[in-house]
Parts: sequence; C-alpha cells; structure tokens
Amino acid sequence: MKFRKLSAAFLVSLLQAPQLVAAALNATETDTQLVISNDRLYAAVQKKGGAIVKLTLDGTNLLGSPSGSTGIGPYLDCYCTPKGFWTPGSVAPEYKLFKGKDGKGKDYGGIVMSDTYTETGQVLEQYWFLRDGETGLHTFSRVAYHNEEQPFLRNLQELRTLFRPNNDMWTHLLTNTKQYAPLPGKEAKEKQVVVQDATWYLGNTPNDPYVKQEADYFTKYTFQDSWRDIDAYGLFADGSKTEDGDAYGAWLVMNTKDTYFGGPLHSDLVVDGILYNYISSNHHGDQTPNITNGFDRTFGPQYFHFNRFPGETDILKAQADAAQYADPEWNADFYDSIAKHVPNYVPTKSRGSFEVKVDLPKGAKNAIAVLAQSGVDFQDNVFDTKAYQYWANLDESGRATIPRVKSGTYRLTVYADNIFGQYTQDKVKIKAGKTEKKNVRWREESAGKELWRIGTPDKTSGEYRHGFEPDTSKPLQPEQYRIYWANWDFVKDFPEGVNFKVGESDVGKDLNYVHWSVFGGKGNSVRPEQYVGDGNVNNWTIAFDLKESQVKHKKHATFTVQLAGAKTAAGNTDIYNASEPHSNLKYTVNINGKDLEPWVIPYDHSSSCAVRSSVSCYNIAHKFEFDAKLLKKGENEIILSLPYNATNYESAVLPTSVCIKMASGAFFNPRVLLLTAPLVSSSITLWFARDQSFFLTLFTKSPIERKKANEILPGYISNFYGSGPWAVLTFIGLTFSTSIVNIWSDRALLRSRGSLFWYGWSAALALGHLAYVPAVAWKLRALWEDNCAVEGTDNVGMLERWLAVNHLRMLTTDLGAWLCAVVAISKTLIV
Repeated sequence: MKFRKLSAAFLVSLLQAPQLVAAALNATETDTQLVISNDRLYAAVQKKGGAIVKLTLDGTNLLGSPSGSTGIGPYLDCYCTPKGFWTPGSVAPEYKLFKGKDGKGKDYGGIVMSDTYTETGQVLEQYWFLRDGETGLHTFSRVAYHNEEQPFLRNLQELRTLFRPNNDMWTHLLTNTKQYAPLPGKEAKEKQVVVQDATWYLGNTPNDPYVKQEADYFTKYTFQDSWRDIDAYGLFADGSKTEDGDAYGAWLVMNTKDTYFGGPLHSDLVVDGILYNYISSNHHGDQTPNITNGFDRTFGPQYFHFNRFPGETDILKAQADAAQYADPEWNADFYDSIAKHVPNYVPTKSRGSFEVKVDLPKGAKNAIAVLAQSGVDFQDNVFDTKAYQYWANLDESGRATIPRVKSGTYRLTVYADNIFGQYTQDKVKIKAGKTEKKNVRWREESAGKELWRIGTPDKTSGEYRHGFEPDTSKPLQPEQYRIYWANWDFVKDFPEGVNFKVGESDVGKDLNYVHWSVFGGKGNSVRPEQYVGDGNVNNWTIAFDLKESQVKHKKHATFTVQLAGAKTAAGNTDIYNASEPHSNLKYTVNINGKDLEPWVIPYDHSSSCAVRSSVSCYNIAHKFEFDAKLLKKGENEIILSLPYNATNYESAVLPTSVCIKMASGAFFNPRVLLLTAPLVSSSITLWFARDQSFFLTLFTKSPIERKKANEILPGYISNFYGSGPWAVLTFIGLTFSTSIVNIWSDRALLRSRGSLFWYGWSAALALGHLAYVPAVAWKLRALWEDNCAVEGTDNVGMLERWLAVNHLRMLTTDLGAWLCAVVAISKTLIV
C-alpha cells in the first residue's frame, strides 16, 4: 500500500510537469466505439448514443457505469427543437476520427460526432480532442441550420455539454474559490423533500456533511456563477471514496469565452453533481439567439481537465491546477493546428488585439472593458450570431489588453462599481494581425447635483439584506443569496414593510435584496400560504430630509433606479402572453403623494433571479423625471410600488410573484436656473453690443449729414451712456459670477458632462470684455465732451474709431462668452 502511495505521488509530479511525460497517443475505431488516449487519459465514445461512455485517468474510472443519461460525458444536448430537448447521437450519428501532429510536433487525436434532427434538418456536432502529454479534453460544439422552407426554427434556449458521473467517488463540488461544499450523501438524498423546482430540503439528515457545513437546502442554483471572472469549476474526490485513496478532480476550464453570449454579466449553472458547460441558456433571463436559416456557429474551445493528487489534497490546490489553463492564449498554436477539422473556428491569422486606456471617473472600482456586438447592449449580443465577445478587467491606471480578438466591428463598453451609467462607443474596428489602441474619457452619468444615493451601482443587489452577507450559522458561511430564497422570510424580516430613512437606515439591514409583490405560496415551503399584506409587501417607503436651499428655485428633479433584475409575468421566456396582465410590469414611484408616470418594464427584459439564487441577472435602469415643486423643505417621502398581489401562472414548482432586485437608486435635484444663467446673461451682453453697433453706425452713414451728426453726437453719447455702462457691467458680472458659482458648486456634474472647461472659458471671456476699457473709454469721453479735435478728428471720426474697437470686442469676448455658454449648457443638460 505504501508503494502504491509512492507511485501516486510520482504520477502527480508527472502531471505538474507534463513535458516529462513520454506519452503514446492513440486514436482508434471499432464497430461500436471511437477511442482517443494517451498514457494517462483514455476516452471512448459509444457510436450508439454519441457520448463518452468510458473515461479513465491513470486507470481510475471517472464516470462509473453508464446507465441512461448518467455515467457518460462530456456529451452534448440541447433544448433547441420544436419538441424541446434533444441529445444528438440518438438519431443517425456520423463520426470522424482524427490523428495528427500539431505545429510543435506533438501528437493529437480527435473525434467528431455529427447528428441531424430529422424533422427540421438542424445539425448538432460535438468535437473532442486529446493532446499528447495532457490530461484533458479540448471540446467544441456546433449548431447549424439551413432550411429555406422553414426559415425560423426557434430559439437556442439551452445548449450544453455535461460530464455526468454515476459513481460514489466524488465528494465535493466547487463553483469558485469562495463557493464550494461537500456533496449531499446517499441518506440525505433518500430523505430529501422537494420544496421548489430542482430544490430540496435536506434538514432531515442533520449529520450529513453538506447540511452540517453548507445549508439545510440544496439547489443546483446555489452553485451558479457569473461569467466575468470564472476560470475553472468542477467536481472533486478527496480520496475517501476512491479505490487507491488518491484525490481526483474533474474541471471545466473556461480558457475562452468569446463564443458564449451575454457578456460578463451572464450567469448560469456550473456544477451540482453534474459538471456543466452551459453554452447558451436563459436561466437568469438572458437573451438567447434565434435559430434561423443560415445559422452556423461553433462554440469553444473549452477544456475539460482531469487531475490526480495524493489523498487529503486540498480542493483549492486541485482547482488551481486547472485554473492555470484559463487563458485564451494557452494552446492557441494547437487550436490553429486543428482548425482544419473544426468548421468556423477563427485561427490566429484572423485575429487582432485591443489595448485601451480609460480615464475613469473618481471613485471607480473593479472597472471592466467589454467588446461585443456593435449597436446593442452586450447583454443583447445574440442578434448577430457571427459576433463574438471579449472583456478584461482594467488595472488601477485604467489600462487593459484583450488578446486574440476576432477581426470585426464591436461596441466598447466600460463600467465600474460605484459609478452610475457606463461608457459606450460603437464601431470599434479590430483588424487581423493588428493592435487597435483606444484612449477614452469616461465621466459618471448624472442629472445634476446628487442629493443622496442608496446602495452601490455594481449591477447587483448584493449589498442589501440577504445578499452577499455570509450565513454564519454554517461553517462554510455561504453568501445568503445562494441559499433557497424562502429561507429568508420577508414577512418576519419586515413585519411593517420596508421603511427606509436616508442617512439613518442601514442598507444591509433595512432594505431587502428583493422587492416582492406578494410573498409565499407556490414554491415556498416555509410560508406555503401566499401573503399579500396590506401594502406592506408591494410598497416600499423611502424618507429623506431636504433643506430649504435644496428645493428653493429648483425646477426639475430626477430619481434614477438601477435594477439588477426584474421578473415580470414573462419569467425568463421573453414571450409576451396577452392573458397575463403583468407580462409588461408597471413600476410606480410616488413623490409626496403624487404618482409619477409608471415605468413599464417590458416582457423581454424579464429575468427570474432571486428564486434561482442570484443577485445579478438582466440589468435595467430608468430615470423618473419630475417637477421639483413636488419636493419640500423637511421630510419627503418616496413610495416604490409594484402592482398589488401581482402574480403569474407558473407550471413548475416556482414562485408566482413578480419582483425586482434594486441594484441602486439615486436622487438628483438639478440647479437648472443657475446652470443656464450664464447663457441668459451672455446673450443679453451680446445683443446689447450688437445694438450699439447697429444704432450708432447710423450716425456715420447717409442720409445723415456729417455736420449734423457732429452736432448731435455729444449730447446723444452723454445721455446714452449715462446708464448704459452699468447695464453692461451688470450682465457681464452675472455671466462671470454664475459661471464661477456653477464651477464651484457642481464641479463633479460639469466634469462628468465635459462642460467644466466651457463654463471656465465663458467666465474668462466675460471678464475679458473689460480688457477693452482702456481702448474705448477715452474715445467716449472725447465724444461726450465734444473734444475730438484734440485727437485730430471730428466726432463722427471718433465714433468710427470707437465702433471698430466695439465690433472687435463683440466678435471676440462677447460672442466667445456666449458660444462657450451655449456649449456648456448643452453638454450639461442634454443627456
């Protein structure tokens, strides 16, 4: 036995240094199977069924015995036919076997399974490749549909590959380095109670490792994750149930993410006893592509990695071994070598790279740059099925590099925690073999001076009660939102409903992570009777105090709401049902007793989020703009309302309530009068200067005789400029002072809109008007004293000299200040 352990340790050292492995790669075919293997990993695809039915690592069977849809994988299936689910390989599959050398001279073997759904002609293909010296399978999946008679088939609702073992060796499952747990044991599963679709109560077996360490409930959604930073996830055997006592891991490595959909906000199932690669789905309300005539897309590569360690090796060490391969540049040369076998794969020669430097708003954290389909939000990047997606986290200086970008045209999106809104730029072109460089300046979205904000703009509702907060009742302390939602009883937590006071209440305690329309009922085993309440469920109240200076002379106000997800009666379907009154969901805001125009959340923006253990689904936002007269000095009150007792029909064991998940909210009160004052005053100054030139020029032209004009001018100038200079100085002073006050009081707003510079120049040019005083004052004095002869001219001649200077002043300082004010106000007030 000691010798066996020593042998295992030696094999592990070989795994960590695969270049030392003298592997012999085989690719063989029999009447019933196709096999690819090297000296460590063996994979056999059964011709009848189209799935891997035997997978061994160093002789250990990782799958167990095939039985129906278990004990097999990785294999492909979909929810993509008119009848729903289909597993290709079950109709009339065709196979190809590959064997060759890659660009570095290493042997590889490959298998492709292709099957056609008879009724529609749609083709699904699965590719498996094994390389010399590696203990993993490189996989691709292809969907093709060419049918002119039926150009629209349906949506690609689910496309996935599954590693589905049927043995007892696996002891743990891991989503990421924070979320992992033991698998429920045999007794726990025997005594489990269904509480919701794919959700069970396991509290009848309190000594089960999962129950003791993780939660009383098990649902596949507890272990879902978002695509942004995911690297490797999977199943782990700690050695306690393996024949040799060694530890094993089965991992899906997301070494590329460009052929998925939904961008970095997409989230999905990853592992629950089955190891998934969810290529396309709408589990959390994300868009899925339509399968139409000409659809032909190959997804991948993704890498199923299998590893072995001495018994009692920590699960995180095994995961880290897999995660090292989560790099799009890893094995790129190998993928180029096998591109001839994989339709639609984009080789290196057809890719470029992207470098970006972002001038981030103050306070931005966790910033990210996204390249996806041009012209649409990256959450909707399913409309062009040839478009790919990429992203990279920005460093502290705002820089990021994205390698291996498919040539094409993209939208650049930048967003960050703590910042409202996001930066977008369409028509970013990536050329093959080239590096596209961008320098962008991003400023936070704003509607004026911010009075208050609740929560953190981070595209989640995790900061609220039962969100990211750990469940300290269990040793593994999972985040509360991951646990079955009914475990957090809204009625007990908020018996009087939600009443939040800005500046006093705590977002982590006094606001729930979900705003329900009703609570309990179907899908809620803790509160099986639906609780409608008396308005204390569907209505949330937010109170806040304002000073007189914050409401006096204000005309417009804006209340901005960002939602991490909203479930209308459409659920995740994106299908409008006229029989459901809440397919389009009305969300109403009441300001001090006055209802604003409701925000109608459309059916195709719906997502089932909380009941599927997530705090971030399909993100949406809205600005409620209203008359600032609705606000008052002292305490104000906003009521956020969902329709009373709003539910929908639900065929599965799932809640029927509509709900929303608030990501953040902010209240703005624009100082519109002050912001526009420089434009008004500079307009008056410019018009006054123009009038002076027009009317005084009349004295220099016929039919007025020069002699007569010389006689009239001293008295006219004396009377005209008795009060004129003071009027001019007043409005010049207003332009200067209001510009400076705006810069001082609303610097953040003006900087975010790019108007700070223009307000500054408006003030400077207004003040510049006075720089001409030495050039004009003595001329006017000579005119009203009728003393122009001393300067060698008559009164009309002196007036012509004055008009020349006045005209120059009007075209430089007066017109300049006005133009700067126009730009400043336009940039500030036009969203």
